[in-house]
Amino acid sequence: MKNKIGVINYGIAGNIHSIKKAIERAGGDVLIISSPDDFQNVDKVVIPGVGSFKDAMSELESDGFIDALQTFDKPLLGICLGMQILSTIGYEYGEANGLNFIQGEVRKMPIHDILPHVGFNTIDVLKPNDILKDLENEEFYFMHSYTLTNFHDVSSTSTYSTYQFVSSIKKDNIYGVQFHPEKSRDAGIKLFRNFIELG
Repeated sequence: MKNKIGVINYGIAGNIHSIKKAIERAGGDVLIISSPDDFQNVDKVVIPGVGSFKDAMSELESDGFIDALQTFDKPLLGICLGMQILSTIGYEYGEANGLNFIQGEVRKMPIHDILPHVGFNTIDVLKPNDILKDLENEEFYFMHSYTLTNFHDVSSTSTYSTYQFVSSIKKDNIYGVQFHPEKSRDAGIKLFRNFIELG
């Protein structure tokens, strides 16, 4: 088991320090990734994200992280916006290409209720996913107005105002969660511990 977890600092992360603390509580050793060269020193990577899809991709490109991410073949976890930018394309404040790790697009939730969707919510686990182990009945903290549309790599869904949306994905070494584990109390710590324990 390798525990050096890289957390990408790309200007838009926002919640990077709370993620660092939560991973450390889960038993991980955290390296804040501030340059592409840092990727060679970590065993797993977390992409945080607070803000818009378009701005996130612009920041990753300007910091030189996109090529490093494209060639990283170890476990990678995207959180909230960090999960959304794993997709092909997003339409938040304009159209922007994503990392294209999974096929899908990110659009505003098509509901008439209040947005953003904020607060604790359950997840409905559809497919096996090691980072969701023993978390099927837990609640996680969400804060988002946009969601990922994907039909092949969905691990769990959640429901807000009768609208069912993707709350986690997995494809090969790529993991993503729409919720914020760093704000999800013990359930979030458990998820980070599961991520750390990936082979």
